[in-house]
Amino acid sequence: MKTRIVQKNVKPTLAPTSVTTQSVDPPTARDQEVDRYQAVRQYSLKKIIGVWAASAIPMGVLAWVVAPLLKDQFSGPEPLIQSVLVCITAGLVWQFVLVLILLRQEIGSFEWPRVRDALWLRPPRDPKTGRVGGKIWWWALPFLLAFAVWGTVAVALELPIPDDMDLNKFLGSDTGQDFFSGAWGWFGLVVVFVVFNTVLGEELLFRGLLLPRMRAVFGRRDWVANGVLFTIYHLHVPWVIPTTLVEGIFLEAYPARRFQSAWMGIIVHSLQSVAVIAVVLALVLA
Repeated sequence: MKTRIVQKNVKPTLAPTSVTTQSVDPPTARDQEVDRYQAVRQYSLKKIIGVWAASAIPMGVLAWVVAPLLKDQFSGPEPLIQSVLVCITAGLVWQFVLVLILLRQEIGSFEWPRVRDALWLRPPRDPKTGRVGGKIWWWALPFLLAFAVWGTVAVALELPIPDDMDLNKFLGSDTGQDFFSGAWGWFGLVVVFVVFNTVLGEELLFRGLLLPRMRAVFGRRDWVANGVLFTIYHLHVPWVIPTTLVEGIFLEAYPARRFQSAWMGIIVHSLQSVAVIAVVLALVLA
């Protein structure tokens, strides 16, 4: 009789154990609870301004001081445009180097998982559901469309561009078309320019490095401050400042902040790069 009683008492203890094993969360929920601000060290206002200056001032000096000094080293039409293109590309490469320096100081290594978290290079994350990637990528589409529309409308708002620095005008001229025809070396430089402009340079610096580290100073409006800094950074091409104010705040900084992913700003800004590469490639092949 005692043996039977013991066996009956053992059975109820097995049920909670089986329930516990069924309550384990699926591995797919791993990223849904992560606030990506936790992976970065917040900057002071002094540090934010310092990083901005380290990117903006060299670009201004390269465009307005170094490029005019070097223009005589270039042959062919519009030597200043050639010199500016080379100098600005060098400045964009410097921004990538600056990101690497600051990242090394902060996390101490370049291991991809740590770099990915530190620069918000994860897939976009829905702020309401916590869902990561997948259909969330489609949110880039309305911002891309808005960027395209704004680019068409904003032309009328640009300030006057000096004739000897107007790359768009040069590309549309017979002289520019003859210059780029078969010029694969210059095409390669343009590719480097646009890649560092919208992926490895400006966007990685402003949306990957600075934006996640501005919340302690600017709070929930960090994306607005980021867009303003990005706008006034364009000392090297001041004629785009009026149009960049809208683009930088609402079409690049905002989606990057909302979805806590630098990829959103990179994708939107890179629409410009695709257009430039397509135009220059057509001229090279002509």
